[in-house]
Amino acid sequence: MLVEPPIAESQLAALKAHFLATGAKPIDTAILQPLSLMLDLAGEALRARLFVVQAEGGQETCLRADFTAPIAKAHIEGGGRAGNYLYEGKVFRASPDQPNQAEEFLQIGVERFGPTGPAAQDDFEMILLAWRAASTGGRGDISLWLGDVSLFAAFVDGLELQPALGARVKRAASRPRLLQAELARAGQATDDRAAGGLTSLLAGLKPEAAAAALEEVWALAGIQPVGGRTPAEIAQRLILQGESRSGPALTQEQAAAIKAFLAIQGRPAEALDAISKLAPKAAITVQSALVIWRTQLDRLADAGAPVGQATFSTALGHAFEYYDGVTFEVRSAALGPDDPIAVGGRYDGLLNRLGGDGRASAIGCMVRPGRAFEQVSA
Repeated sequence: MLVEPPIAESQLAALKAHFLATGAKPIDTAILQPLSLMLDLAGEALRARLFVVQAEGGQETCLRADFTAPIAKAHIEGGGRAGNYLYEGKVFRASPDQPNQAEEFLQIGVERFGPTGPAAQDDFEMILLAWRAASTGGRGDISLWLGDVSLFAAFVDGLELQPALGARVKRAASRPRLLQAELARAGQATDDRAAGGLTSLLAGLKPEAAAAALEEVWALAGIQPVGGRTPAEIAQRLILQGESRSGPALTQEQAAAIKAFLAIQGRPAEALDAISKLAPKAAITVQSALVIWRTQLDRLADAGAPVGQATFSTALGHAFEYYDGVTFEVRSAALGPDDPIAVGGRYDGLLNRLGGDGRASAIGCMVRPGRAFEQVSA
């Protein structure tokens, strides 16, 4: 396992000071985490990068690949409605496509939970925190990237699709292959036979019955599933795939609009204008969100963030299943888009998926100290 070079204590202290200033409460999580919990964090985007460990009793675990889900789970189990947590520790991610990439590295970050309500203040503070912390390293090649996953959902709602189709397209946003399949089917007639086989069988069942049927098929075939997914999760994915092949399809015009939306990328003011022009008249939520974003950009600029040179991308954050609102990154030109210095965003829905009551908000950000300083390039 390739380990990231250590950071000088003075440099680490300077970077960490930004996080300490938030007043967040220090928290730690176990290095060994349930595999299913890590998959809930980012889905298939993270699966290939996990170090899986077979724990005692047969439970599948993995080395800690991120702090967000374990901290969110701990917060929910603590019973509190609000919480502000600071973490610092090693994270472990395999790099099958990047042999020179560090697989054991340090992260520092904050996760903030609170009651549902206006989110603009927390969004503002987290974006600014990520920028200021990442700037501590003195790099002259960093830039701020902004996005908002909720804009996609609002845009799709404005297309006035059939309810089942709209829900399916929004679910596919974080699964590139499923989304491409939806776009590729545009204009095609519905074919109820398209799914076929096991997928068609499961599609007609309730989730519990579908999972039971899948387990029975495995037992008959003598198959022992591995990889952390439960029968219910696998059945649900098969059902979604079947729906995407046999359900109602997008029209060519709807698919073109979605492609155009996801291609918007540029200076924030220009990108927001492009979204406004592209959004259907029915997408009232989009226009409301753009008003909030324009106010947010003014606030960030007044606070010293380089908004004029920032980039707004409608696709930012879609690779991770847990983001459902504002997203942001601080990137280095030398390191490239795949190795951001800082990453963060809103993930209110993850709390509900992890057992919360659905009445809480969540946002966080983290910085990779090893990338923040010029002398470390991995």
